[in-house]
Amino acid sequence: MSAPGPTGSAGGVGPQDVEALLLGGPPSLTREQVAEQAGVPLELATELWRRLGFAQVDDDAVAFTDRDVEALRLARELVELGVLGEDSQTALVRTWGRSFARLAEWQTALLAHVASTDGADGDDPAARLARLTDEVLPRVETLQNYIWRRHLASASSELREVATDTGDDTAPLSVVFVDIVGYTATSKRLDSAGLVRWVEAFEDEVATAVADHADAGARVIKGIGDEVLLVADDPAAAGAIALGLVERGEDADDDFPRVRAGLAHGPVVQRLGDVFGQTVNLAARVTSAARPGTVLVDQGAHDVLCGDHGDSPAAREGRFALRRVRRASVKDYSGLRVWALRHGRGDAADGSR
Repeated sequence: MSAPGPTGSAGGVGPQDVEALLLGGPPSLTREQVAEQAGVPLELATELWRRLGFAQVDDDAVAFTDRDVEALRLARELVELGVLGEDSQTALVRTWGRSFARLAEWQTALLAHVASTDGADGDDPAARLARLTDEVLPRVETLQNYIWRRHLASASSELREVATDTGDDTAPLSVVFVDIVGYTATSKRLDSAGLVRWVEAFEDEVATAVADHADAGARVIKGIGDEVLLVADDPAAAGAIALGLVERGEDADDDFPRVRAGLAHGPVVQRLGDVFGQTVNLAARVTSAARPGTVLVDQGAHDVLCGDHGDSPAAREGRFALRRVRRASVKDYSGLRVWALRHGRGDAADGSR
């Protein structure tokens, strides 16, 4: 691909050049022409673009390329295949838009840094931009697709269940929140770059710990500022992850920050990569009641890990011990029964009895 021509910006490279390189050519179509060529009603095309978070333009604005036609055609085909049904179209398309918008924002900053520091093409910004688009972006795109497919393969068990899906998105899960202790005080001491590095290091360490239990269905759902939300199919894995992270935070020789954690087990609504429901709310409230360096669990987690109703290997083998603590009064849950989770000795399964 040849370097773009000048558009009047400094160095002969402007926003239009970047757009043309990313979209496979300069805009040549209006919104109405794209919808017509894709065989999609203009109203539906406009609604899809809006849900994806794209900037809205006038009907007569030449702002689209052949790739927009292809994308709209693919969206139409997914609707015809039943993937984008009326019940899921809005939520799924909006999730795509938000997820990729955040990813693009981060990647833009990364690529801008690469372009500004790359000296292979001297001081020629047009050559640097062309090299970035020709050599860097295709590799990023290929790697991104590979990562997506690997995650899809990891979720293959859920994929196989789709054929017999009854429409019920609720399943029993263990939900854990891991919350940094003293986040506000630390954030005041760090500059913006330092704060980003600190939070990213925290999230990376949590993700690594979760990945060690991926065979038990453990996975990170999302980071929420100073805390991470994760889930696991196996309550014992959730407990082990939470305890391990808390113990790291209490180790003076470990750079991992001090944390508190809360664990709840019960029915969870899973939708578009996120989780909802009372069990998630309980895990959040239990976490807020936990002291620094401790893991608190709710009644549901107590029963499956160490209680009378627990029939898991963890309960039978006494991997965990629970100490009853004073009832917690938290938002929306007055007098919540909670237990402090600890490692068991293999013989006394429940320290609360």
